[in-house]
Amino acid sequence: MERDPRIPTQSAADLRSRFVAFFEARGHTQVPSASLVPAGDATLLFTNSGMVQFKELFSGAETRSYRRAVDYQRCLRVAGKHNDFEEVGRTPRHHTLFEMLGSWSFGDYFKRDAILWAWEFLTVEAGIPADRLAVTVYKDDDESADIWLKEVGVPADRLARWGDVDKGNDANFWRMAETGPCGPCSEIHFDRGADLSCGPDCLPDHSEHCPRWLEVWNLVFMQYEQHPDGRRTELPFKSVDTGMGLERLASVSQQVLSNYDTDLFLPIHAAMRKITKHSMAEFDAQRFSYQVIADHSRAVTFLLADGVRPGNEGRGYVLRRIIRRAVRHARLLGITKPFLGAIAREVVAIMGPSYPYLRDGETAILEGIEREEAQFARTLDAGSSLLGDALGELGAGESVVGRRADDLPAASPTLGGEIAFKLHDTYGFPIDLTVELAAERGVAVDRAGFESALAEQRERSRGGKKAALAEIAVTTALYEEILRRVNETEFVGYEQLDAESTIVGLLRDGAEVTSLAAGDEGQLIVGRTPFYSERGGQVGDAGQILDARGKILAEVSDTQRPVGALTVHTVRAAAPLKVGDAVAMRVEPVRRAATMRNHTATHVLHRAIRIVAGADAKQRGSLVHPDYLRFDYPLERSLTR
Repeated sequence: MERDPRIPTQSAADLRSRFVAFFEARGHTQVPSASLVPAGDATLLFTNSGMVQFKELFSGAETRSYRRAVDYQRCLRVAGKHNDFEEVGRTPRHHTLFEMLGSWSFGDYFKRDAILWAWEFLTVEAGIPADRLAVTVYKDDDESADIWLKEVGVPADRLARWGDVDKGNDANFWRMAETGPCGPCSEIHFDRGADLSCGPDCLPDHSEHCPRWLEVWNLVFMQYEQHPDGRRTELPFKSVDTGMGLERLASVSQQVLSNYDTDLFLPIHAAMRKITKHSMAEFDAQRFSYQVIADHSRAVTFLLADGVRPGNEGRGYVLRRIIRRAVRHARLLGITKPFLGAIAREVVAIMGPSYPYLRDGETAILEGIEREEAQFARTLDAGSSLLGDALGELGAGESVVGRRADDLPAASPTLGGEIAFKLHDTYGFPIDLTVELAAERGVAVDRAGFESALAEQRERSRGGKKAALAEIAVTTALYEEILRRVNETEFVGYEQLDAESTIVGLLRDGAEVTSLAAGDEGQLIVGRTPFYSERGGQVGDAGQILDARGKILAEVSDTQRPVGALTVHTVRAAAPLKVGDAVAMRVEPVRRAATMRNHTATHVLHRAIRIVAGADAKQRGSLVHPDYLRFDYPLERSLTR
């Protein structure tokens, strides 16, 4: 890409701070980055976008002291719908960990201010010439198009309309879920030069296949409510969610084609080359592995700092996958000794000024890396030998580093699922690492066979016992629909243990019902409740539902808050219940008092542990029960001698 002397070179740190200052000057409150481990959202493994910590504000379930916000949010995309793991290292702009610069309006300003401020920041603060930018809008979002064309002055040939959500094309249209708040988007793209055009009528689209256009900023306008019957109606509470990847913005400002060539990654590459002693030519020849390690070292550092530890399930397993993939690519570069700790120190040096908690947790980060590297090193050679023998028997070809499994011919030889499972179970090879290694030799992997073997093992370890799932499986979507209809539950339990209320919802066997018969088990929702719902590791209240004469109508065994401020009581009806009934709510006082004592004891215990063990003993989890408590903390040494 030819350098444009009109674009001032700015560091990523300067761009980050300029972004925050720009929006603070326009009445926005800076909100700290949330943890990569989402708080109170069991539907997400990791924070994968800037809007995660604001989700309840958009739905109206929560209010805060501000209506305008600005932030830079650390995000991780390695699982689920938003999963960039397989592409990391292969492309110039896919990452596991990335930063999202965000500006937000919760029922305050709308399209005009969002568009004008975005344009001003890019053209003035970032210094990008207007003729290097183009925009897209949703097909019938005439309001946004008029602002771009008539007020900003974008030429008509630099505005493209994309998307038709009713026909299955959700380009330039954003939805929180199948139902709920949604609306059109407007994207701002940077023009890298006509010499990179994919054709004579080259305009930015959503494929990202054309190297000419780089999507820089997405402005989301939440103005509709999506109903289950397909209708969309105007929201009375309109909001704005804008997100811009810092890595992409830095690549524009520093005029490089790859995010990996910005100052967010160059010091990491330099630290790696000190270890490998590679020349620049050797670095370029093995760029794929260098980029994998650079990316993964950032993700590992942040995950460990956020309290995640390598393990065999959930978040711990994802972290283990990332570390082991980085170690494997280090072997391709000739590194056989522990190295990732040195690279993590470089990450802390780069990111620590903006994320001070990295500096505070550096010791724990390095200890976590050292243990996992050592553990994998003990099995990597043996596992690689087993895999090499199996691939050799299949007539595998020469290794081509970076070859993707998706690019293999349909008739490629296939590694059996049982071998992949043995590598996973005995040698600690994550399945995606096996897939990557096999693909480089031109061999596919029987993923279905692997999953079958894994499922059989889990069933055996389960010993026939049912999983500890909720008694009544109600989908999040149903809860959200109920919340929108009945509004949040008023909690009065700090002041009193009894309250009069009205039944506004009943559920049985995962579906809404209008009544429960005596003996039925289900869930009950009221307008106001003294029952404390389970959260923060503290179990929910139990008690009774009574009529006006004090007769017990139902026993409450548990209290949950599945979405927003909607409180749901798990009950066994002792008498008929129906929606609209007036009831009295009574919390079991002895159980509540015992739970409160153990809640206080948890705080006292945490303080004592930190006094003895130091700041590394951060809380990873807890369970506060009326009969006992549990406190989880990471410490890789004995607490007592």
